[in-house]
Amino acid sequence: MISRRDALQKIGTVAGVAAFVPRTVHAGVPQAQPQPTAQPARTTPPSVISNPPRDFTPGAQPVTYPDPDIITIDPAFTSLRLGNTPIQRLWTGGLWCEGPAWCSQGRYLVWSDIPNNRQLRWLEDDGRVTVFRQPSGNSNGNTFDFQGRQISCEHSGRRVVRYEHDGSVAILADTWDSKRLNSPNDVAPHRDGSIWFTDPPFGGSVYEGMPDAPGGPSNPQGLLNPRAGQPAGSGTFKRELPTNLYRIDPSGRVDLVITEQQMGGGGNGICFSPDYKKLYVVSRGVQAFDITADNKLINQKTFSDFTIDGVRCGPDGIRTDVFGNLWAPSNAGNNLGYSGVTVWSPEAKLLGRIRLPEVCANLTFGGPKRNRLFMASGQSLYAVYTNTQGSSPG
Repeated sequence: MISRRDALQKIGTVAGVAAFVPRTVHAGVPQAQPQPTAQPARTTPPSVISNPPRDFTPGAQPVTYPDPDIITIDPAFTSLRLGNTPIQRLWTGGLWCEGPAWCSQGRYLVWSDIPNNRQLRWLEDDGRVTVFRQPSGNSNGNTFDFQGRQISCEHSGRRVVRYEHDGSVAILADTWDSKRLNSPNDVAPHRDGSIWFTDPPFGGSVYEGMPDAPGGPSNPQGLLNPRAGQPAGSGTFKRELPTNLYRIDPSGRVDLVITEQQMGGGGNGICFSPDYKKLYVVSRGVQAFDITADNKLINQKTFSDFTIDGVRCGPDGIRTDVFGNLWAPSNAGNNLGYSGVTVWSPEAKLLGRIRLPEVCANLTFGGPKRNRLFMASGQSLYAVYTNTQGSSPG
């Protein structure tokens, strides 16, 4: 399996230097006249792959509309993008950011900074970023259900939790078949009240969660101390399950929906189509399934392998819009200009791309009108307005 943890890109910024000519001269001393300095012609606005690279820092020179890093591949993308909106970096300072989710009542975005064991919150009213929860159980994926409650996947806790309106925390799932879960990764609420989630092993590490107890797959020699820096009583679990996909029934029962073997690999990002009749799961690209009336997955097919121009644009946390288009983050590793977001029609046709200076892990739609795309990208949070709306509640 190709790891989604490719090296983050270091994008430099370039500061402009202004030259000034003195306005006063010494009397009687001839002065050489300043010669005009030739300026390089700029035929296109600065972008991620321009030289110098685009500057996303506060106060940087604005880009010229349309934003050069929003790229139309198919004419159908024209109706989804806006010609007079920029990609903005809202915040930077994380280690590995994932799990953005929009709270409609509070008008804020919450997301996970996994290695720092915290959830962060961006407030829509004034753009402040605050620490929302720390420790967070090394949370990864987050969402909000149809009742407005936050649901989070915890790596170190190896569980899915829900934050109730009264301030309590409910454990929705931590085992299946009497075996402890691996490290729930991404989660999607269904309108029937169920919760679907993936369970790969990425959290079984020192950096992003908690390694297995000695002898487990992520600590076979027992040299890692899983208790270091963890709450008392931690460090006793070993990975026991394959990377299956599960459904939490409204009754609380946890059902195995599809196995790692049936998927052809471990699951990662997950989302539904707008009509909730189709499920998309990141596994060897993205796999698409039809959902039966009794919650079985049938008619599996590879939606796309996410290879663009010969470059693998690895997806992670995915979302659909109200028209059924699939918006997927792109982790293209060292392939500058291909990390960011790819946008696909329901028929798996590539419509457009959004270029970012960092690998993008997860994304979601939010904002008061649910038309703003938030992108959790390596160390930073980016956003851009679109001409569509997200189909899921969070």
